[in-house]
Amino acid sequence: MLTLSLPSSTSAIRPSPKTTFTSSKSSFNGLRISHLLPTPTLRATTARQSVVMMAKREEELKEIRTKSTEEINDEIVDLKGELFMLRLQRSARNEFKSSEFRRMRKRVARMLTVKREREIDDGIGKRQSRKLDRQWRKSIVPRPPPSLIKLQEEEAAEEAKESASA
Repeated sequence: MLTLSLPSSTSAIRPSPKTTFTSSKSSFNGLRISHLLPTPTLRATTARQSVVMMAKREEELKEIRTKSTEEINDEIVDLKGELFMLRLQRSARNEFKSSEFRRMRKRVARMLTVKREREIDDGIGKRQSRKLDRQWRKSIVPRPPPSLIKLQEEEAAEEAKESASA
C-alpha cells in the first residue's frame, strides 16, 4: 500500500518502506511510483489440475503418434469441418459448447505438430514442407464433417420410421 505524508511547512514526499521512486527521462514531469508487489503463490488445486491436464495431453499425443500420416490428414480434415460446423452454429445462434472450439483447435495443432515432426525426421526442410502442404490442401476433396453425416443418418432413420408406421 502506498502512503505519502505531506508536512505542512514543506512539500517533501516521504515514501513508505515498500514504495520506490524512479525518475524517467521522458516528457512526463513527475515521479513514477512503482510498487513492490508480492509474488503470486500457486494453490494446491491448480497444481493438481495442471498435472491432470499434462497427463491427458501426453496420452493424446501418444495416441496421435500411433496413427499413420494418412490417418492424421483425414482426421485434420474432419476436425476442420467440425470447426466450420461450430462456426455455423454460432452464427445461427444455435446452442453449442463453446469449449469445443478450443479443444478442436488444440487437437488440430497437435496433429500438425506430429506431422511436422515426421517430416523433420525424414529430412524435409521448412520450404519443402510448405510446398507439400499447399499440394495436400489442393488435393483435399470436400466432404461433410462426421457430425453432419451422423445428423443426416438420424434424420433418415426418423423418416424411415415415420413412413413405415404410416
